[in-house]
Amino acid sequence: METLLLDLRFGVRTLAKNLGFTIVAVVALALGTGANSAIFSVVNAVLLRPLSYGEPDRVMMIWGHNTKIGDRQNSISTPDFNDYREQNTVFEQMASFVYQDFNLTGGDEPEHAQGTMVSSNFFDALGVKATVGRTFSPNDEQPGANRVVVISNGLWKRRFGAAQSIPGQTISVNDASFTVIGVTPPDFQSPEKGDELWIAMSFDGGDRARVPSPYAPEDLKARNRRIIKGVARLGRGASLKQAQAEMDTIASGLEQQYPDTNAGIRLNVLTMSEQIVGNIKPALIILLAAVGFVLLIACANVANLLLARAASRQKEIAIRVALGAGRVRMIRQLLTESVLLALVAGGLGVLLAFGGIKLLIAINPANIPRLSEIDIDGRVLGFTFLVSILTGLIFGLIPALQASKPDLNETLKAEGGRGSTGGIRKQRVRGLLVISEVALTILLLIGAGLMIKSFVTLQKVNPGFNPYNVLAMQVTLPPTKYTEEHQIASFYEQVLSRVETLPGVLSAGASTIIPLIERKYTRRITIDGRAPATPDERLMANHRSISPDYLRAMGIPLIEGRNFTNQDRDKSQPVIIINESLRRRYWPNEDPLGRHITIPGDGPISREIVGVIADVKYSSLDAESGADIYVPYLQKPYPFMGIVVRTTADPAQMSNAVRGAILSVDPGQPVYDVKTMQQLVGESVSQPQLYTALIGIFAGVALALAAVGLYGVLNYSVSQRRHEIGIRMALGAQPADILKMVVGQGMLMASIGMVIGLAAALLLAFFLMRSIEGFLFGVSATDLTIFAGIPLLLGLVSLLSCYLPARRATKVDPMIALRTE
Repeated sequence: METLLLDLRFGVRTLAKNLGFTIVAVVALALGTGANSAIFSVVNAVLLRPLSYGEPDRVMMIWGHNTKIGDRQNSISTPDFNDYREQNTVFEQMASFVYQDFNLTGGDEPEHAQGTMVSSNFFDALGVKATVGRTFSPNDEQPGANRVVVISNGLWKRRFGAAQSIPGQTISVNDASFTVIGVTPPDFQSPEKGDELWIAMSFDGGDRARVPSPYAPEDLKARNRRIIKGVARLGRGASLKQAQAEMDTIASGLEQQYPDTNAGIRLNVLTMSEQIVGNIKPALIILLAAVGFVLLIACANVANLLLARAASRQKEIAIRVALGAGRVRMIRQLLTESVLLALVAGGLGVLLAFGGIKLLIAINPANIPRLSEIDIDGRVLGFTFLVSILTGLIFGLIPALQASKPDLNETLKAEGGRGSTGGIRKQRVRGLLVISEVALTILLLIGAGLMIKSFVTLQKVNPGFNPYNVLAMQVTLPPTKYTEEHQIASFYEQVLSRVETLPGVLSAGASTIIPLIERKYTRRITIDGRAPATPDERLMANHRSISPDYLRAMGIPLIEGRNFTNQDRDKSQPVIIINESLRRRYWPNEDPLGRHITIPGDGPISREIVGVIADVKYSSLDAESGADIYVPYLQKPYPFMGIVVRTTADPAQMSNAVRGAILSVDPGQPVYDVKTMQQLVGESVSQPQLYTALIGIFAGVALALAAVGLYGVLNYSVSQRRHEIGIRMALGAQPADILKMVVGQGMLMASIGMVIGLAAALLLAFFLMRSIEGFLFGVSATDLTIFAGIPLLLGLVSLLSCYLPARRATKVDPMIALRTE
């Protein structure tokens, strides 16, 4: 221990005496360590930290799986869910829930809250206890029971001031009175992201009078009405694989028992962690690998600095060895200095990571799960400490091994150790380090190039509408107040009429679903006069109910036929508009106008096709447009609608006026998710934009480190070869010859590194083609322009890094160089 303290004190003094070297090395390492700590903090919060459930590994998400259309995340019918719950042997609990928008009234102003209606064992299945009050009991969903609600910690603090007396208070939900019985923990993550309240509901179809539900009893009792989702808790000793196998067996039995409704219907069981984290795991692993490369490049850089510094310390080390210091003792001392250097860099790296995390949370990119949980905790500090120790050992080992075995005769004979070039072996080591830096850098640059090109391609995608000068917002009418379809239609008619009279408004429209929000409504359709291709064929289309001016307000082109008008009402001819994708699929060489489509779920109503419009990107810009159908909202009103307003100026400035027009129709109706369409487009690409920016930054840092490393090696080489260069010039070598020699030496190392890096990139692209292209849009993993352009860019940077020390070499005065040796 005493020896270690002596080594530490000596190391501190040594680093303090060489402040310039210490600062350069610490900054290089801090960039790599900080990037690793920042990305690991995201990995820790999103992937490693357990969810706030009791025994979270046992909590499962239950989805319907429609094998006919390939949809693995579909809803489930209540009768099917009840059969699964009764027949399975692998789950301790199975709870059902359905998403619902709620309106909170009775406060200073109406407020929208996202939530779910759940079976009473919902929180028990998740293993979640209330922090204030209680969660649901079986009695809470029984007919005649009081209406009760559990609220989120955020809603409790925001609307009720975190009052401990909240249990027993009543709140108005969808114009019905509910008693608050509990508050969820602050870190509780609901399966439906963003939930703020939960209402106990019986799913037997008889609860509509008690709970304000948009679903009629027949909807919940019909096996072909798939409405609910499920959560489940695995029994002890059961596995996910066993659960999936048993669900498949039960589904097969239901398919045979109910062939008309259950053909191709299965269940998809996945862990709740996978449900909440989504598809972000592969992206985080790639980012972690990228920052690992940056750290390795920084290590190679600092190792080269240490090798250069070791040359100036040769006499010091030789004297210590001559006085009896063993090689192991010298290696330990030199590694102590390296680790100390790495720990200082690690401390600075934590500060950089902390700043990066704060910036990430401030940016608040969409679709990043558990964003608020990202922080610097003990695990991140431990990771940083471990990385710092390993980093110190990695970049310090080779210089320590080289420096700890000096040639005593040569070193002590040379005055001050001057004149030693460090040997051919040391020069080769330095060259190998530079080659490895360049190889790793080209891997990062190619990855960044592919993602940048992918993102640029994604931004050029035509969304099918004009997002400029359009304001969008959501409205959901409470089913207790708007019980009839004519009331719903009248409300939206009045709203659109008043909005269109506002100054600066060109047009206003409404749709059940507006582009680029996370909502999907798929309906089965049949084409009149056309038999299915196979007995099991089910034609599916994405359903929207729209107002007459919706297409004009959104700037969606009408290809042929006509738009809806105010005459398309419930007593007029049922009509429908289709998109180009549906037309290409079912009428590739025919005119669809005048043909008829029936939506079986709406009854035997045959709708005439009156128009064809362009495809619209509803889910995301990188998704293929599906078959879309549009019906007039005056013929099929829905309580939830998105209002879109095209303006003459900045649409964001119109939000208060539009909100006021809606409140003038119903003062108790909240308006929520008020955004411009440009904001929605931006949010839809926020994840790839963030990944692209991070990879680009990491690649830029790697490029700078590689350039500095190459420059440092050549600059040191020139300083050590001044005598040789002086002799060459004395014998007639021209500056151009010296320039060519030095540049050639550097470009040889860079070229070898680029060849190795390109070969590695091609191998990765070949073996991981499918995984890599999952992150790209419109770009191949072996894109020729990237694989040709990146080496050209790196070659130009390398040439500049070589030119500067080479130019210095041409300035060597032969007389001075020969006289000083």
